[in-house]
Amino acid sequence: MDDLSILGLNAELESAKTEAAEANYLVRLGERVRNIRAQRGMTRKILARDSKVSERYLAQLEMGQGNISINLLRQVAHALATPLADLLQEEETSVEMKLLHEFLVRLDPQQLQKVWELLFVEFGSMHAQGKRERIALIGLRGGGKSTLGAMLAKRLGVPFIRLSQEIEREAGTSMGEVFSLYGQSGYRRYEKRALEAVVTKNKRAVIEIPGGLVTEPATYELLLSSCMVVWLAASPEEHMARVIAQGDHRPMDDNNEAMEDLRSILQGRAPLYGKADITLSTSGKSMQQSLEELSSAIETKSVTGSVSNQREA
Repeated sequence: MDDLSILGLNAELESAKTEAAEANYLVRLGERVRNIRAQRGMTRKILARDSKVSERYLAQLEMGQGNISINLLRQVAHALATPLADLLQEEETSVEMKLLHEFLVRLDPQQLQKVWELLFVEFGSMHAQGKRERIALIGLRGGGKSTLGAMLAKRLGVPFIRLSQEIEREAGTSMGEVFSLYGQSGYRRYEKRALEAVVTKNKRAVIEIPGGLVTEPATYELLLSSCMVVWLAASPEEHMARVIAQGDHRPMDDNNEAMEDLRSILQGRAPLYGKADITLSTSGKSMQQSLEELSSAIETKSVTGSVSNQREA
């Protein structure tokens, strides 16, 4: 069987898995509605009256056969006095998790950060032992991840790993084909698998991380737990200029609003990037200057051993 046939078969298998997952999700959604209705002591007739959704539709929903609209499901959630998110969740949530969520939503951002740090110290990831010796560089394209990553790895005498290449190795095809064949969700699965493999196999390394990984909570938590994470930050103008200087003019092709889009992406991801252990601005600096500051920041962080004291360089 040739490579194209194998890729086609993989795509069919992924499609079949997606269809099965969708069917299972509807079944779980129906069970969730039925269980919450039972907990509330409501008959289906009462739920139909309060939600203004027909009994017949509710019966189909509870049997996992109703592909209900979001507006109707919202009406059902309100009638059940249940947050819509509780019905839409992918996995079942334990009572303890629900109580923990209610406790956490009362805390301010600083208190939440403290809770995260305490939990990490007490129940740290199985990969946490090598956290100080794996350096992960995050940020948008043009921040200096490739150049600084290679320079830092050489200085430290450790492997330089580009996670994008590991994703391609894991999927057996190019990044473009991964998105084309499996879509965003398929790519994210390969991304997490690749990261798990990298942190398992490498106690010491410098890892270049694709810019969008931070938007996937489970994968980003794994990264934060297993690596010393550095956000290489720069202004939107410098990000764009560096990408174009590398010979890639795609950001500007057929898009007069490219800079505004870039600013929006950076603004949207800034709170996520800000969870890094170290933030280093590379704006207006040579790569050598940035390397010296980065090396110093990492050394300081390794000595202090504190997760909470983020250094602004």
